[in-house]
Amino acid sequence: MKKILLFILILIGCNSANHSHDNHKNSNSLSQGSLSPHTQAMAMVNGAHIHIDYSSPSVRNRIIFGGLLAFGEVWQSGAHNATWIETDYDLLIEGKKLEKGKYGFFTIPSKEEWTVIFNSNWEQHGKDEYDDKDDVLRFSVKPEELEESVESLKYEVKEKGENGGEISLSWEKTRISFEFKVQ
Repeated sequence: MKKILLFILILIGCNSANHSHDNHKNSNSLSQGSLSPHTQAMAMVNGAHIHIDYSSPSVRNRIIFGGLLAFGEVWQSGAHNATWIETDYDLLIEGKKLEKGKYGFFTIPSKEEWTVIFNSNWEQHGKDEYDDKDDVLRFSVKPEELEESVESLKYEVKEKGENGGEISLSWEKTRISFEFKVQ
């Protein structure tokens, strides 16, 4: 009898947790109780909807770049599932066309230069299925050292200029960013 009662309580708890999650679908952080909450960044830039979906880990007194994340290795640029970026318009980034669609977003951090990668396989766990043959766009950016530490990984999409915008990633004391034009 105790096992049946325990099973019922667990079932009720799971259903309550799912109901609570449904009520917060439109909030920025989609999984409040996680150490790496699922969240989003998005903006309308010159008619284009740019949407980034990621899990946001925290520093929690760790050395991130060159520690937890080794330099020179592919990173899914978030936690858990690969970060993905979706655009409903073609974008021009570093003089190269990124066709409208949804892409896995990966980076290769290093001290002096990061490689930014848009990959056609957007739906994967971490970097488990990452294959560079699926890369559709790669370019390099210089990391910026921040004065203040950013505790939780944060993406931003901002309008910048008449026809474009900027996407940035900030975490620990590092920020990378790149500009894009809407086509």
